[in-house]
Amino acid sequence: MRKKSQIILLLVFLLVMLSACGGKNSPSGSASGAPSGTASGNNASAQPVSFSYGISSWIGYAPLYLAKEKGIFEKNGIDVNLVKMEGAADRRTALAANRIQGYSTTVDSHVMTAASDVAVVQVAALDDSFGGDGIVANKEIKSLKDLVGKSVAVETGGGASFFWFLYLLQTEGIKYDDIKVQNLSAGDAGAAFVAKKVDAAVTWEPWLTKAKNTDFGSVLISSDKTPGVIADTIGMRKDFIEKNPQAVKAFVKSWYDALDYYKNNQDEAIAIMAKSMDQTADEFKAALTGVQYYDQAKNKEYFGTKEKPGKLRELTELSSKLWMQYKLIDKQPNIDDLIDYSFIQ
Repeated sequence: MRKKSQIILLLVFLLVMLSACGGKNSPSGSASGAPSGTASGNNASAQPVSFSYGISSWIGYAPLYLAKEKGIFEKNGIDVNLVKMEGAADRRTALAANRIQGYSTTVDSHVMTAASDVAVVQVAALDDSFGGDGIVANKEIKSLKDLVGKSVAVETGGGASFFWFLYLLQTEGIKYDDIKVQNLSAGDAGAAFVAKKVDAAVTWEPWLTKAKNTDFGSVLISSDKTPGVIADTIGMRKDFIEKNPQAVKAFVKSWYDALDYYKNNQDEAIAIMAKSMDQTADEFKAALTGVQYYDQAKNKEYFGTKEKPGKLRELTELSSKLWMQYKLIDKQPNIDDLIDYSFIQ
């Protein structure tokens, strides 16, 4: 009888242990940065989708750090690893290798990514340069047409500065070959102008201010005159979107929520964002004058719909044509594959 009781107790013990093992969650995360988990904003017990997102030290992206710091990502059911990568080319390479599942950059740069056979999709706009970029020129140069025959420093290997410059020339009907272009990065271009080595330069702050403070220079045009042209968007891997549409939706919502938090708690939000950019609060506030954040209303205007596209599609298509024309890409990507209109809603 005692032996029978011992057998019964052993069976009960084994059943309890098996039940406990079956109820445990499997380990999450991946050293490669590949996504894991299941998105569910309404189920507190569900494991959040975890993914990595590339970002640089541009103030237009700072609200993403606010979303991380204030638990907005977590509240919306996602776990986002913000990976600081300063170069757009580095972010592109990481996306191609699936070390990150998305990254922020300008529209024209996403076109380059797609043209290199990396399936990237723009799902929301973050910001645009609203006076932070510009062309500085000698005071006798009064218009863009006056740049004909003059020396202009601009980075010609692609990127926002070059795209914006080509956009302005096309708008004014000016031939690129009629400009004496010198290939310099935006910072070096500004320095070259202040040193009187070129007649004009496509650059950004603080060189715009430095040019204005000389006795010979002025800002010929700044990016606030062309809203939406130098714009940053969220680009995600197409395969990640297909597998995790709710996570992408939550990521876009987190951006909107972060902007709402910033509007309602400016001092605290600026302190957090300034720290993420390695700036003081005063430095961050000063830089904010040159950027415009895109909330949901602005996104709806910028994206439009598939049936009636907004400015984003126009600029994506123009980027493709210009990069092809200037041999910065070998083929034009399918523009419709580069934009998903569903997530901004």
